[in-house]
Amino acid sequence: MGVMKAVILKINPRVRIIDLCHRVRPQDILEAAFLLKGSFRYFPKGTVHLVVVDPGVGSKRKKILVKSRDYYFIAPDNGVLSPVLTDEPIQKIIEIINEKYFLKHFSSTFHGRDIFAPVAGYLSLGKNIEVFGKRLNSIKQLDLAIPRKAKDKLIGEVIYIDHFGNLITNIRKDQFRDFVANSSFKIHIAGKELRKLSRSYQEVEKNKPLAIFSSFGNLEISVREANARKFLSADKGTLIQIVKK
Repeated sequence: MGVMKAVILKINPRVRIIDLCHRVRPQDILEAAFLLKGSFRYFPKGTVHLVVVDPGVGSKRKKILVKSRDYYFIAPDNGVLSPVLTDEPIQKIIEIINEKYFLKHFSSTFHGRDIFAPVAGYLSLGKNIEVFGKRLNSIKQLDLAIPRKAKDKLIGEVIYIDHFGNLITNIRKDQFRDFVANSSFKIHIAGKELRKLSRSYQEVEKNKPLAIFSSFGNLEISVREANARKFLSADKGTLIQIVKK
């Protein structure tokens, strides 16, 4: 939000701020985690990633600052960082408790503005992370849906729907290829059957569904020049099955 940027810039006018996304569904921690995991590596080393999807704001949930091998992450301790930090080695975890680095009058409903943004601002000035609070040994983990095998089937689900209505599943390219190997296959989703993968959206006729690997490296179901979510009456959690023939 604009006011969070204002808080950061007031502390460090020279900082560069990049918006990753403001379209996460309200309170959707899983969606935020997915977008962060697919994006953080494209930023320069030393980047401070500030993530505020915080349905527990004002509660006893912790506020954390994590230093990994290459980056810093500031977020509520609600699991939103756990997918990223399975791949990015953690060096330190700090529970943010030092009110010296909060806004003077902080609310119980907008920690993004009053706590997380000022901490990000001070961190961008080179403050040692130890000054913001005390060490923690672990962070909260999300309960992630994992694709599962059942005889000749690989079963996954839709975990993200982008602005265009494309259905992104939790089946990654390597998982798909390892399962299918050299076999022919069918893809079943929402009553539709697809028998091949496409390399581009142009490979099918307009308003026809297709399967493709998304820019995140996950199996995606799309409809050329249309909205797959509406076309298939699908949503997050909709199952997808890969069946070897």
